[in-house]
Amino acid sequence: MHNPEIQVDRPAAGWSGRIDGTGKQHLRWHQHVATGPSGMPAPQAGGRPVALLGFASDAGVLRNQGRIGAAKGPAALRAALSSLAIHESRMVCDAGDIVVVGDELEAGQRRLAQSVSQLLKSGMLPVVLGGGHETAYGSFGGLFDRLQHQPDARIGILNLDAHFDLRSAPRRSSGTPFKDIANDMHAAGREFNYAVLGISQPNNTRLLFEEAKALGVTYLLDEQCGAGSLGQVAEFVDLFLQGIDQLYLTIDLDVLPAAVAPGVSAPAAYGVPLEVIHAVCRQVAQSGKLALVDVVELNPRFDLDGRTARTAARLINTLAGV
Repeated sequence: MHNPEIQVDRPAAGWSGRIDGTGKQHLRWHQHVATGPSGMPAPQAGGRPVALLGFASDAGVLRNQGRIGAAKGPAALRAALSSLAIHESRMVCDAGDIVVVGDELEAGQRRLAQSVSQLLKSGMLPVVLGGGHETAYGSFGGLFDRLQHQPDARIGILNLDAHFDLRSAPRRSSGTPFKDIANDMHAAGREFNYAVLGISQPNNTRLLFEEAKALGVTYLLDEQCGAGSLGQVAEFVDLFLQGIDQLYLTIDLDVLPAAVAPGVSAPAAYGVPLEVIHAVCRQVAQSGKLALVDVVELNPRFDLDGRTARTAARLINTLAGV
């Protein structure tokens, strides 16, 4: 077994769920996932192993004046994944959680970046379970660490989100990650390739649209991403993929309509239909360029019937390719 040198604050707990049998044709996630660093598989013919890593944080949402509760997101996502059926042999492991205590966000983001970097070094596809969207700064930091000595590698960020998250502020929050990343990339002399799908015009100020324009951000509004616009959305994603080598996909669950995803800090009055978001996930999973994924802003406190967690689990299942 491969053992990447990652440091987590909370080891992976045991998984449980429905059992129909123990043969390969019966398996569900809870019977398939290996837990703990010692159980992490080396890359094999079945495809690049997937490594789940939780980021239990409310600090960024609190700083951004949102509804706290996202720190419970990783546990709720695992619970929603547990009984989903396994159809492919791709290996999945659970590395445990990085835990942000109180307002110690920056330290938590550093630990997250270090862990993501080690998982990438070990040949795995990290799937980070947030946490608020402050998760993104730590997630991206791990990818950038792995690629900083490859100056020709074009890194792209595709954000499925109702918000740009390009705020400027004295301290990092769930509203600042991509502005913070842009600053870091420019300081390193690297291109900032950032695209957003699902922007809600009423929920982003004119200043944020001007910031996006100044940074060369490409985006589609939520009104441009209806079920009848799948072709346009696929073309937008394909064009973005053509200009990059390594993709970081970040999914803020508030991109979905509130009826589908009520359990978020800022539920969407309009949102992008699930079938469109799912099609994008399938498209990037098949692109050969997907390097890193995170799923953020699940707030179990407000998740009616577990709708948001179940929806997120379906997207993760597709991205994991199991």
